[in-house]
Amino acid sequence: MTNIQQFCETIEVSLSTGPDLIDITDKLSSCVSRCHIIDGTVSAFMVGSTGSLTTIEYEPGVVADLKEAVNRLAPPDLPYAHELAWHDGNGHSHVQAALMSPSITLPLRSGKLRLGTWQQVVAINHDNHPRKRSIEVTIIGIG
Repeated sequence: MTNIQQFCETIEVSLSTGPDLIDITDKLSSCVSRCHIIDGTVSAFMVGSTGSLTTIEYEPGVVADLKEAVNRLAPPDLPYAHELAWHDGNGHSHVQAALMSPSITLPLRSGKLRLGTWQQVVAINHDNHPRKRSIEVTIIGIG
């Protein structure tokens, strides 16, 4: 009988005014190395309503393209109902983050994240000011 194991950790990242991206693949891989789980899933969740997680090829062209696409999805210069209540200028940040998703689940195979050759995991700040973000990581599987 195989025992299911669980490992939990918090990753902290600092991001500039959004949309700003940082590659967190190495941080997730470090969690995988510490957990001693061989096969399973890695789940990561960005705490906060103006941040998201996704995968891309983390190179300058794609990063710039994604930032532009995010701003086209929910442009910062449009009126948002959120502004009527809070007047904090980040209505677009909440919408962008909701459209992108605060979480991601990745396969763990043979003790490594199962990503494509040009695929990295990125954390995104959509807020209108720099933010320190917490990312909750949960790894479940067999050792």
